[in-house]
Amino acid sequence: MTNRRPSFLVYGLLGAFVLGSAFPFYWSYLVASRDNSVLTGDFTLIPGGNFIANASRVFDSIPFWKALGNSFIVSGTVTLSVVLLSTLAGFAFAKLRFRGRGVLFLFVVATLAVPTQLGIIPLYMAMAEFGWAGELEAVIVPNLVTAFGVFWMRQYLVDAIPDELVEAARMDGCSLWRTFWHVALPAARPAAAMLGVFTFMQSWNDFLWPLVVLNADNPTLQVALEKLQSGYYVDYSLVLAGTTLATIPVLIVFLVLGRQIVAGVMQGAVKG
Repeated sequence: MTNRRPSFLVYGLLGAFVLGSAFPFYWSYLVASRDNSVLTGDFTLIPGGNFIANASRVFDSIPFWKALGNSFIVSGTVTLSVVLLSTLAGFAFAKLRFRGRGVLFLFVVATLAVPTQLGIIPLYMAMAEFGWAGELEAVIVPNLVTAFGVFWMRQYLVDAIPDELVEAARMDGCSLWRTFWHVALPAARPAAAMLGVFTFMQSWNDFLWPLVVLNADNPTLQVALEKLQSGYYVDYSLVLAGTTLATIPVLIVFLVLGRQIVAGVMQGAVKG
Protein backbone atom coordinates (compact mmCIF):
# COMPACT_ATOMS: atom_id res chain seq x y z
CA MET A 1 0.00 0.00 0.00
CA THR A 2 1.34 3.43 -0.94
CA ASN A 3 0.83 6.47 1.22
CA ARG A 4 -0.88 9.24 -0.70
CA ARG A 5 0.02 12.78 0.25
CA PRO A 6 -2.84 15.24 0.76
CA SER A 7 -3.79 17.06 -2.40
CA PHE A 8 -3.55 20.79 -3.03
CA LEU A 9 -7.32 21.03 -2.46
CA VAL A 10 -6.94 19.65 1.08
CA TYR A 11 -4.22 22.16 1.92
CA GLY A 12 -6.32 24.92 0.38
CA LEU A 13 -9.36 24.01 2.47
CA LEU A 14 -7.25 23.79 5.63
CA GLY A 15 -5.66 27.17 4.88
CA ALA A 16 -9.07 28.74 4.31
CA PHE A 17 -10.35 27.26 7.55
CA VAL A 18 -7.36 28.60 9.50
CA LEU A 19 -7.74 32.08 7.98
CA GLY A 20 -11.47 32.09 8.68
CA SER A 21 -10.89 31.06 12.28
CA ALA A 22 -8.11 33.59 12.89
CA PHE A 23 -9.80 36.56 11.19
CA PRO A 24 -12.12 37.47 14.14
CA PHE A 25 -9.06 37.73 16.41
CA TYR A 26 -7.28 39.90 13.87
CA TRP A 27 -10.35 42.06 13.41
CA SER A 28 -10.56 42.59 17.18
CA TYR A 29 -6.92 43.69 17.24
CA LEU A 30 -7.48 45.85 14.14
CA VAL A 31 -10.30 47.81 15.75
CA ALA A 32 -8.46 47.92 19.09
CA SER A 33 -5.42 49.48 17.42
CA ARG A 34 -7.39 52.44 16.07
CA ASP A 35 -9.89 54.96 17.35
CA ASN A 36 -13.64 54.48 17.15
CA SER A 37 -13.82 56.06 13.68
CA VAL A 38 -12.48 52.84 12.10
CA LEU A 39 -16.03 51.48 12.00
CA THR A 40 -17.37 54.48 10.10
CA GLY A 41 -14.38 55.43 7.97
CA ASP A 42 -12.65 53.72 5.07
CA PHE A 43 -12.24 49.96 5.41
CA THR A 44 -8.65 48.86 5.92
CA LEU A 45 -6.85 45.74 7.13
CA ILE A 46 -3.77 47.61 8.31
CA PRO A 47 -3.52 48.00 12.11
CA GLY A 48 -3.15 51.43 13.61
CA GLY A 49 -0.88 52.63 16.36
CA ASN A 50 -3.37 53.19 19.20
CA PHE A 51 -3.45 49.75 20.79
CA ILE A 52 -1.16 50.67 23.71
CA ALA A 53 -3.20 53.80 24.38
CA ASN A 54 -6.48 51.88 24.23
CA ALA A 55 -5.06 49.17 26.49
CA SER A 56 -4.07 51.85 29.02
CA ARG A 57 -7.63 53.16 28.92
CA VAL A 58 -8.89 49.65 29.66
CA PHE A 59 -6.67 49.45 32.75
CA ASP A 60 -7.98 52.84 33.89
CA SER A 61 -11.65 51.98 33.25
CA ILE A 62 -11.97 48.60 34.98
CA PRO A 63 -10.07 46.62 37.65
CA PHE A 64 -8.46 44.55 34.89
CA TRP A 65 -5.70 42.83 36.88
CA LYS A 66 -7.98 41.85 39.74
CA ALA A 67 -10.55 40.51 37.28
CA LEU A 68 -7.82 38.62 35.40
CA GLY A 69 -6.59 37.03 38.63
CA ASN A 70 -10.14 36.08 39.61
CA SER A 71 -10.72 34.45 36.23
CA PHE A 72 -7.51 32.42 36.55
CA ILE A 73 -8.46 31.30 40.06
CA VAL A 74 -11.98 30.33 39.05
CA SER A 75 -11.06 28.65 35.75
CA GLY A 76 -8.04 26.81 37.14
CA THR A 77 -9.84 25.51 40.24
CA VAL A 78 -12.94 24.48 38.32
CA THR A 79 -10.90 22.75 35.61
CA LEU A 80 -8.83 20.69 38.04
CA SER A 81 -11.89 19.72 40.06
CA VAL A 82 -14.03 18.81 37.06
CA VAL A 83 -11.31 16.67 35.50
CA LEU A 84 -10.57 14.77 38.74
CA LEU A 85 -14.14 14.30 39.96
CA SER A 86 -15.51 13.51 36.50
CA THR A 87 -12.81 10.89 35.98
CA LEU A 88 -13.62 9.34 39.36
CA ALA A 89 -17.35 9.26 38.62
CA GLY A 90 -16.79 8.09 35.05
CA PHE A 91 -14.62 5.22 36.27
CA ALA A 92 -17.28 4.22 38.81
CA PHE A 93 -20.07 4.24 36.23
CA ALA A 94 -17.94 2.45 33.64
CA LYS A 95 -16.25 -0.32 35.63
CA LEU A 96 -17.87 -0.73 39.05
CA ARG A 97 -20.99 -2.78 39.68
CA PHE A 98 -23.40 -1.32 42.24
CA ARG A 99 -27.15 -1.12 42.74
CA GLY A 100 -28.85 1.70 40.89
CA ARG A 101 -25.90 2.43 38.61
CA GLY A 102 -28.01 2.69 35.47
CA VAL A 103 -30.66 4.88 37.10
CA LEU A 104 -28.07 7.23 38.58
CA PHE A 105 -26.27 7.59 35.27
CA LEU A 106 -29.57 8.23 33.50
CA PHE A 107 -30.31 10.96 36.05
CA VAL A 108 -26.90 12.55 35.41
CA VAL A 109 -27.50 12.59 31.66
CA ALA A 110 -31.04 13.93 32.14
CA THR A 111 -29.70 17.00 33.95
CA LEU A 112 -28.02 18.04 30.69
CA ALA A 113 -31.49 18.79 29.31
CA VAL A 114 -32.28 21.30 32.09
CA PRO A 115 -31.50 24.90 31.09
CA THR A 116 -29.01 26.60 33.40
CA GLN A 117 -31.25 29.67 33.67
CA LEU A 118 -33.90 27.69 35.56
CA GLY A 119 -31.60 27.19 38.53
CA ILE A 120 -30.22 30.70 38.86
CA ILE A 121 -32.73 31.98 41.45
CA PRO A 122 -32.60 29.01 43.87
CA LEU A 123 -28.83 28.78 43.40
CA TYR A 124 -28.41 32.46 44.24
CA MET A 125 -30.58 31.99 47.34
CA ALA A 126 -28.38 29.10 48.42
CA MET A 127 -25.18 31.10 47.88
CA ALA A 128 -26.64 34.00 49.87
CA GLU A 129 -27.58 31.62 52.68
CA PHE A 130 -23.99 30.36 52.81
CA GLY A 131 -22.71 33.94 52.86
CA TRP A 132 -20.94 33.54 49.51
CA ALA A 133 -22.84 36.16 47.49
CA GLY A 134 -20.24 38.42 45.93
CA GLU A 135 -17.41 35.96 46.61
CA LEU A 136 -15.54 33.65 44.20
CA GLU A 137 -16.77 30.59 46.11
CA ALA A 138 -20.22 31.23 44.65
CA VAL A 139 -18.80 30.80 41.14
CA ILE A 140 -16.43 27.92 41.92
CA VAL A 141 -18.43 25.54 44.15
CA PRO A 142 -21.52 25.03 41.90
CA ASN A 143 -19.20 24.09 39.01
CA LEU A 144 -16.83 21.68 40.76
CA VAL A 145 -18.29 18.78 38.77
CA THR A 146 -20.42 18.75 35.62
CA ALA A 147 -22.82 16.23 34.15
CA PHE A 148 -21.14 16.55 30.76
CA GLY A 149 -17.76 15.75 32.32
CA VAL A 150 -19.10 12.60 33.98
CA PHE A 151 -20.79 11.50 30.75
CA TRP A 152 -17.66 12.24 28.68
CA MET A 153 -15.31 10.28 30.94
CA ARG A 154 -17.71 7.37 31.40
CA GLN A 155 -18.15 6.92 27.65
CA TYR A 156 -14.38 6.99 27.14
CA LEU A 157 -13.42 4.66 29.99
CA VAL A 158 -15.94 1.98 29.03
CA ASP A 159 -13.76 0.97 26.07
CA ALA A 160 -10.39 2.38 27.15
CA ILE A 161 -9.98 0.05 30.15
CA PRO A 162 -10.56 -3.69 29.68
CA ASP A 163 -12.47 -5.34 32.51
CA GLU A 164 -9.70 -7.94 32.72
CA LEU A 165 -7.18 -5.23 33.57
CA VAL A 166 -9.28 -4.02 36.50
CA GLU A 167 -9.75 -7.59 37.74
CA ALA A 168 -6.03 -8.26 37.44
CA ALA A 169 -5.28 -5.19 39.56
CA ARG A 170 -7.68 -6.40 42.22
CA MET A 171 -6.16 -9.88 42.23
CA ASP A 172 -2.73 -8.28 42.73
CA GLY A 173 -4.05 -6.67 45.90
CA CYS A 174 -4.67 -3.12 44.65
CA SER A 175 -7.27 -1.17 46.53
CA LEU A 176 -10.01 0.62 44.64
CA TRP A 177 -8.17 3.93 44.92
CA ARG A 178 -4.87 2.45 43.71
CA THR A 179 -6.70 0.79 40.81
CA PHE A 180 -8.10 4.16 39.82
CA TRP A 181 -4.79 5.99 40.27
CA HIS A 182 -2.51 3.49 38.50
CA VAL A 183 -4.89 1.95 35.93
CA ALA A 184 -7.79 4.28 35.14
CA LEU A 185 -6.13 7.67 35.40
CA PRO A 186 -3.23 6.96 32.96
CA ALA A 187 -5.69 5.49 30.46
CA ALA A 188 -7.98 8.51 30.82
CA ARG A 189 -5.33 11.15 30.02
CA PRO A 190 -6.40 11.85 26.40
CA ALA A 191 -10.05 12.35 27.32
CA ALA A 192 -9.10 14.23 30.50
CA ALA A 193 -6.91 16.61 28.49
CA MET A 194 -9.74 17.46 26.12
CA LEU A 195 -12.21 17.78 29.01
CA GLY A 196 -9.77 20.14 30.71
CA VAL A 197 -9.61 22.35 27.61
CA PHE A 198 -13.39 22.44 27.23
CA THR A 199 -13.91 23.16 30.91
CA PHE A 200 -11.28 25.91 31.06
CA MET A 201 -12.76 27.66 28.05
CA GLN A 202 -16.31 27.37 29.37
CA SER A 203 -15.34 28.66 32.80
CA TRP A 204 -13.18 31.45 31.36
CA ASN A 205 -15.99 32.66 29.09
CA ASP A 206 -18.83 32.18 31.61
CA PHE A 207 -20.74 35.43 31.94
CA LEU A 208 -24.32 35.03 33.17
CA TRP A 209 -23.78 33.39 36.57
CA PRO A 210 -20.75 35.54 37.57
CA LEU A 211 -22.72 38.63 36.52
CA VAL A 212 -25.58 37.62 38.83
CA VAL A 213 -23.65 36.52 41.89
CA LEU A 214 -20.54 38.74 41.92
CA ASN A 215 -20.38 42.44 42.65
CA ALA A 216 -18.54 45.22 40.85
CA ASP A 217 -15.63 45.15 43.30
CA ASN A 218 -14.84 41.46 42.78
CA PRO A 219 -15.62 40.56 39.13
CA THR A 220 -14.28 37.97 36.75
CA LEU A 221 -12.78 39.23 33.53
CA GLN A 222 -15.89 38.77 31.38
CA VAL A 223 -18.04 40.68 33.87
CA ALA A 224 -15.46 43.47 34.06
CA LEU A 225 -15.33 43.77 30.28
CA GLU A 226 -19.09 44.22 30.19
CA LYS A 227 -18.65 47.49 32.07
CA LEU A 228 -16.76 48.90 29.07
CA GLN A 229 -19.97 49.00 27.03
CA SER A 230 -22.48 49.87 29.74
CA GLY A 231 -22.61 53.57 28.88
CA TYR A 232 -24.84 55.39 26.41
CA TYR A 233 -21.97 55.73 23.94
CA VAL A 234 -20.03 52.54 23.19
CA ASP A 235 -16.36 53.00 22.30
CA TYR A 236 -15.73 49.81 20.31
CA SER A 237 -11.99 50.40 20.12
CA LEU A 238 -11.94 50.34 23.93
CA VAL A 239 -14.21 47.29 24.14
CA LEU A 240 -12.20 45.27 21.64
CA ALA A 241 -8.93 46.32 23.24
CA GLY A 242 -10.19 44.74 26.45
CA THR A 243 -11.38 41.68 24.53
CA THR A 244 -7.99 41.30 22.87
CA LEU A 245 -6.22 41.55 26.23
CA ALA A 246 -8.59 38.93 27.66
CA THR A 247 -7.83 36.58 24.77
CA ILE A 248 -4.04 36.70 25.14
CA PRO A 249 -3.84 34.54 28.34
CA VAL A 250 -5.98 31.83 26.74
CA LEU A 251 -3.77 31.77 23.64
CA ILE A 252 -0.69 31.46 25.86
CA VAL A 253 -2.26 28.50 27.65
CA PHE A 254 -2.91 26.79 24.33
CA LEU A 255 0.62 27.50 23.09
CA VAL A 256 2.12 26.05 26.27
CA LEU A 257 -0.15 23.02 26.60
CA GLY A 258 -1.09 22.43 22.96
CA ARG A 259 1.66 19.91 22.28
CA GLN A 260 0.86 17.90 25.40
CA ILE A 261 -2.83 17.85 24.51
CA VAL A 262 -2.20 16.70 20.94
CA ALA A 263 0.28 14.07 22.19
CA GLY A 264 -2.29 12.76 24.64
CA VAL A 265 -4.99 12.58 21.99
CA MET A 266 -2.67 10.77 19.58
CA GLN A 267 -1.63 8.36 22.32
CA GLY A 268 -5.24 7.48 22.91
CA ALA A 269 -5.93 7.14 19.19
CA VAL A 270 -3.05 4.76 18.41
CA LYS A 271 -3.77 1.16 19.20
CA GLY A 272 -1.23 -1.60 19.28
